[in-house]
Amino acid sequence: MMRVKLVVQVRLMPTPEVASALECTLRTANDAANWLSRQAHERGETSRKALQGFAYRDLKDRGLSAQPALHVLRKVADAYTTLRANIRSGNLGKPGSKRRSRVEGKPIGFRPDAAQAYDDRCLSWQVDEQTVSIWTTAGRIRGVRFICSEQTHKLLAERRKGESDLFHRDGMWFLIATCEVPESEQREPTDFLGVDLGIVNIATTSDGKLHAGRELNRYRKRQLALRAKLQKKGTKSAKRVLKRQRRKEQRKATETNHIISKRIVTEAERTGRGIGMEDLAGIRQRVRLRKPQRVALHSWAFAQLGRFVEYKARRAGVPVLFVDPAYTSRMCAECGYTDKLNRLSQRRFACQSCGFVDHADRNASRNIRARAWQLWRSGAESHAPAPT
Repeated sequence: MMRVKLVVQVRLMPTPEVASALECTLRTANDAANWLSRQAHERGETSRKALQGFAYRDLKDRGLSAQPALHVLRKVADAYTTLRANIRSGNLGKPGSKRRSRVEGKPIGFRPDAAQAYDDRCLSWQVDEQTVSIWTTAGRIRGVRFICSEQTHKLLAERRKGESDLFHRDGMWFLIATCEVPESEQREPTDFLGVDLGIVNIATTSDGKLHAGRELNRYRKRQLALRAKLQKKGTKSAKRVLKRQRRKEQRKATETNHIISKRIVTEAERTGRGIGMEDLAGIRQRVRLRKPQRVALHSWAFAQLGRFVEYKARRAGVPVLFVDPAYTSRMCAECGYTDKLNRLSQRRFACQSCGFVDHADRNASRNIRARAWQLWRSGAESHAPAPT
C-alpha cells in the first residue's frame, strides 16, 4: 500500500538546564557542519561517501557521537547536492554571472541554530506520557516534555516513522516528526476540476468558484508598510516588534492555502472528479515585472498551495495533474481561439472570434480542466511537478 508522508510539529518545554544543553548541541553540530563544508569546498569532494572517508573521525573529535556525526555528513552532502541541482536548472543565473560566481566561490554556511536531524537511536518518543528522550553533547536527557494538539498526538501515536528534526526559533524549541499515512486507492475520475492560480484570486475553479486573495493581499500590504515604518525608526523597541511580526505573514498565507486546498479537494472528491492545476515551476525566473509587482509575485505561495492540494488529494484518492499553463489566459474555452487581445483586463475575457465573454480566471480554469482531461485520457498519471 502506498503511503503519504506528513510532518507534524510539537513544541518542547525544556527546563533552563535542558535548553542550555540543546542549544550547545545545535551549536556544536552546526559548527561541525560549517567546518566540514569548508573542507568539502576546498577539496572538491562533496559526496557522502567521500566526506565520511576523510572527516568522520574529526567530527567525533568535535564532540559528536556516531549517529549525529553521520547526520552532519549527510546534511552537508545534501546541501551541495541541492546547490548543484539549482546551478544545473539555472536558478542561480547563467555561467559567469555575478550571483552564480559568488555562490560557487564560497562554501555553504549553516546558521548556529539550524535544524539537526535525529533518528530513533538518538531520540525516542514516549507519546502517551508526552515526553522524549534525546541525545545532547551533555549526554542523554530523558523526560523532556512536549505539547501538541490532539490530532498531532494521535498521528504521533499511530503513524510516526523515520527521523525527526530539532530546531530553535524565537526562543522556543520544536521537534518536527515524520508520519506515514496510508494513501487511498486512486479512483477513475469522471471529469476534472480545473484550478487557475493567481494573485488577485488565489484560486479559481472551472465550476466558477473564486477563492479571492483580497484579504491576504491587504494584510501583506499592511505588514509591508509596518515593516518599513519600524525599520526606519530603528529603535530597540521597534526591532523587538519586527522580530515578533516577521513570521505572522507566512503563517497567515499557510493557513489560507490550507483552507483553499481542502475546499478544492473536498469538492473534487464529492463530485468524483480529478484535479487539474497549472505547473508554474520556474515562473519567478521567467516573468519580468515592474518593481511594485515583484513584491506581490515573490510573496505568492503558489507552490505551497500546489503541494497542499497534491498531498490532500493523495489521501483522498483523487488524481491530480499539473498541466502546461501556456496561453490558458488568452485562449477561448468555447472555440479555442487564442489571442492576446482576448484578455481585456485582469477580470474580463472576451473572445475576438466567437464573442464568448466570461470572467478571465474562470475561462483559464476551464482551459486547464480541458488539458488535464485530455492528458488523463491519453494515459498520463497523477503527479506533482518537479521541485525548483
